This record gives sequence, structure tokens and C-alpha cells, in this order.
Amino acid sequence: MTQWFGQEAQISAFCAALGSGRLHHAWLLAGPRGIGKAAFAKAAALRLLAEAAGPHPGGAGLAVPPDHRIARLFEAGSHPDFKLVERLPKDPKVLETPRAERSGSEELARSIRIDQIRELDRLLAMAPGLSPRRAIVIDAVDDLERGGANALLKSLEEPPAGTVFFLVSHAPGRLLPTIRSRCRLLRFQALAAADMMAALRQALPDAGDDEIAALARAGDGAPGQALRFAGLDIGSLDAALAELARTGDPSNALRGRLARDLSGKAAHPRYEAFLERAPAFLVARARTLSGRALAGALAEWEKARDLAASALPLSLDAQATVFQLAGHVAALARHGAAAKG
Repeated sequence: MTQWFGQEAQISAFCAALGSGRLHHAWLLAGPRGIGKAAFAKAAALRLLAEAAGPHPGGAGLAVPPDHRIARLFEAGSHPDFKLVERLPKDPKVLETPRAERSGSEELARSIRIDQIRELDRLLAMAPGLSPRRAIVIDAVDDLERGGANALLKSLEEPPAGTVFFLVSHAPGRLLPTIRSRCRLLRFQALAAADMMAALRQALPDAGDDEIAALARAGDGAPGQALRFAGLDIGSLDAALAELARTGDPSNALRGRLARDLSGKAAHPRYEAFLERAPAFLVARARTLSGRALAGALAEWEKARDLAASALPLSLDAQATVFQLAGHVAALARHGAAAKG
């Protein structure tokens, strides 16, 4: 059974509302990416539907026994009163494969299409099948394409009885004020260090202490972000970045080794990780600086950010890209920023 870390207050707030009989029809789950908002939404939806359909799952919090009849339907993706709205794979053929059987590496559309939101109208026009309740999760509401937000607003303004919306948002300030005003806001924060470590140990029971510690640093309070780096020896990449910043790599030996090691098809996952970690290292270091050192670090970060963002879309040469990114990190020594942080 999954144990929740760092979200006790959010669980308590939702369960109190559920038990009161005055459950709000729309919940806006807001906070940084990767801290478990979508997992919370699905767990809350399952608990809601299990309590409504019976038998009562018992216990406290969001837990529902895996052998509960509603949990089995939920796991199979066949619950008639639950709908998950998310970005779809770009390749239509992938949709022919049940979601549980997909690899998870499929390229996704850039947004949630308006017709996906309009499809909800047909669902909402029918009464729920197994209980008086229905649950809809939108992950993430930030991904709605133009027009989709207005289409969703209509359902939020006139919600069918018994329907509860869970809207996952990484940037709630960008949503329509009319959407925010119709939701109960539930804020999520980055996990504290102890909760972060515990969440990663639960997700990766076979990982060693060094890997867990490296992932915790890379995740910055967001387990979902950290888990993307699992198995990539992220600790050695971060150590190389720190060495570049400390020494400036005057002989270019470390830059050259990184460039060789991270090029080639087999190294592509670590190359993608380096594209994220190098700019992240620079901005983290900049937060510790002031004056000319800060200005220099920010200048290098801007260059690294732009290069990393264009590397994959433009199919830039991996070896040359790594060498250049490593150079921006090594420049910290020249700007007098290496000794900070």
C-alpha cells in the first residue's frame, strides 16, 4: 500500500470535506511539478468512488484496499464513472493499446485538445452508473489548448449533481480567474528533505543510499522530478558539474571526457539528463551569489538554458553540445563564483 509523504494536511482537508457531506464540486490542486498532485487526484477520486459505491473501504485517509471492487475497476481503467483527461500520444496507433500496457515513453501532444473537453459533455449528460458519484481528473489543466478552458468553464459553472472535478495545476496564476473562483484551492508544497528521502526509498526500494541522496538533491523537493533520473547515475553528473565550477577545467580534460561519455545512442538518457542538470546547476549556484559574480553566473545560465532548450528540437550534435554546456559551468571559476555555495 502506498504511503503518502509530506501531504498530510492536504489529505486531511479533502477527507474532512468528504466526510462532512458538503464536498465541493471542483478542487484545484496547485503546486510545483512532480510533487504528487496527479497521484493525489487519482487517489482522492478512487476513495470518493469507493465510498459512494460501497462497501466502505474503511480506514483513514485516501487508502482503498486493492481487492476492493472499485479499486479493481479503477486499476483496469474500466470504471464507468471515472475520467482522466490528459495529453494524448501523438501517434494515433498508440491509443489502440490499453494505457496500462504502454511504455510511458511515447511522445505526447503539446496540449489537451478542446474536443477532449467537449467529450465530457456526453459523459456528464448521463447519470453515473455505479453510484451517485462521478470523478473527473484533468492532468494538467494548464495544458488546455485555446478554447478548452472556456469549454471546461461551462461544466464548472453548471456541474451535474454528484460530479467532482480534480484540476491539477503547476501554474494556477495562469488559469482563467473564473476557473479558479469556482474551485476549492488545495496547495501543495515541495517536500521537506526527510519526506523526499522517504518517498524515494518507497519508490526505489533497491536503490543504494548514494543514489537516493543524489536523486533527492536533483529532485529539489519533487519526487516525480527526481524519479526521472533514476538509474542514470545522476550523482556522477552533478559531481562533474561541481568540479567544473571549482577548477574551471583549464585543460578541457573534464569537458572532453563528459562530451565523449554522453554522446552516442546508448548514452542518450544521460545526455538528456545533462541538458537539464547543467542549467539547473547554474541557476542554483547563482542564488548563492551577489554583485559581479551573480551577474556572470546569470549570463552563463542564460546561454546554457537556451542551448539546452534547443539541443533536442534542433538535433544538435550531442558531443559538441555537452562540451559547450560544460564550458558555461566551468566559466563560474572565471567569474569568481566557484567558491560560493
